[in-house]
Amino acid sequence: MVEVARICDRKGGVGADGLIRIGKGERYWFMDYRNQDGSIAEMCGNGIRVMARYLVERGHQSEGIFAIATRAGNKFLAVPAFEDISVNMGSVVEVYDEVTVSIGDLTWSAMHIEVGNPHAVVFVDDLDAIGDLKEAPEVEGDYPDGVNVEFVQFLPNGELAMRVYERGVGETKSCGTGTCAVALAASIKSKKKLPVRWIINPPGGRLVVDIDGHNNATLIGPALIIRDVELDQFL
Repeated sequence: MVEVARICDRKGGVGADGLIRIGKGERYWFMDYRNQDGSIAEMCGNGIRVMARYLVERGHQSEGIFAIATRAGNKFLAVPAFEDISVNMGSVVEVYDEVTVSIGDLTWSAMHIEVGNPHAVVFVDDLDAIGDLKEAPEVEGDYPDGVNVEFVQFLPNGELAMRVYERGVGETKSCGTGTCAVALAASIKSKKKLPVRWIINPPGGRLVVDIDGHNNATLIGPALIIRDVELDQFL
């Protein structure tokens, strides 16, 4: 845990929202994902696309369709050599319990969405109104292992904008599982029938989420390897 936090530190380390250790089982690659603070997470929707890109780009795996095992189950990806990567994120489920999210004097009702990991989705009229998100929002709900909180705004063009506070990290520029949670929550709130496609705009860039008639989500977006780093200096 200490080593992960040191590597992910944005001042003295590499700088990252989390760390993936790649393992190899008998059938599938395994994604051992840790949050920025070293805590274990079930999986990461953006991270799994980066892992898939790394495997293909570095010659460990042929492009095409293959699976990566995670703590949230096996995820199948379509990985072309250069274009966007699609990952079947599995079932996205609304949990029918009472959830509230508070920042300072502001309190909202939230939707509890499970995407293999837990999310609280809040709809707001203006994303700027929630402030700088330097402190974790206060969440009342059934989240024994913590929760990711998404704040969402419907845009005039029919797309969605979002900001996210990730457990064990803080505000991040994007969250793959969070966009899937947001897609289901927006479908329910707007009473759209499944299947449905949402274009979602976190600060880190546009992602596409398809939800089929059985609540299975497919996350579509780019993944890019930006540099290689020797970790010995941080351990």
